[in-house]
Amino acid sequence: MDKETVIKRIEEVGIVAVVRAENADQALKISEACLKGGVNALEITFTVPGAHRVLEALSNNYNSDEIILGAGTVLDAETARIAILSGAQYIVSPYFEEETIRLCNRYRVPCMPGAMTIKEVVHAMEAGADIIKLFPGEINGPQMIKAINGPIPQAKLMPTGGVDIDNVHEWIEAGAVAVGAGSSLVGGAKTGDYNLITEKAKQFVNIIKETRNKK
Repeated sequence: MDKETVIKRIEEVGIVAVVRAENADQALKISEACLKGGVNALEITFTVPGAHRVLEALSNNYNSDEIILGAGTVLDAETARIAILSGAQYIVSPYFEEETIRLCNRYRVPCMPGAMTIKEVVHAMEAGADIIKLFPGEINGPQMIKAINGPIPQAKLMPTGGVDIDNVHEWIEAGAVAVGAGSSLVGGAKTGDYNLITEKAKQFVNIIKETRNKK
């Protein structure tokens, strides 16, 4: 799948599931529960033990029409390359790291570095970032999207952190091209309630669709 198509599909679904887990098996179960609920953009974080094997398994078990597979908590270019070779279609980082963006651009893989300020957003865009992960989102809230997009309307922003069922509509209304949802979406895994994850996924997808239809 080419770079532009991956970005377009992430924007269309409007939500990326941030998958953190205690082990690879749990990460796979979380991923499957999200997919059942309609959230097909997954970010397998490299805090998961054996994250590259989770990426390989999902890449082998699902085709590109069923899943948009990404890697998260990527701290350096070496990890980004491992993730790409394991099947990751996009790379997400918690902060700006130029060599990671350079590597992603070399292989035409979408890159989403984290940023908190307008200066960091512009710096990442100049380096070739495709979508800026506004992180941590709960620090400034949805108003930060409008604050950045005012002078920089071309910035594609995806908040992660602090996004939940109750406020996701505010983020979309503010102009987020998508949101990243972690514990508010996949928290059911802590008690083994994967059906809850599926239901949460459905709720997120429906709210995002409804909010966009009102705009």
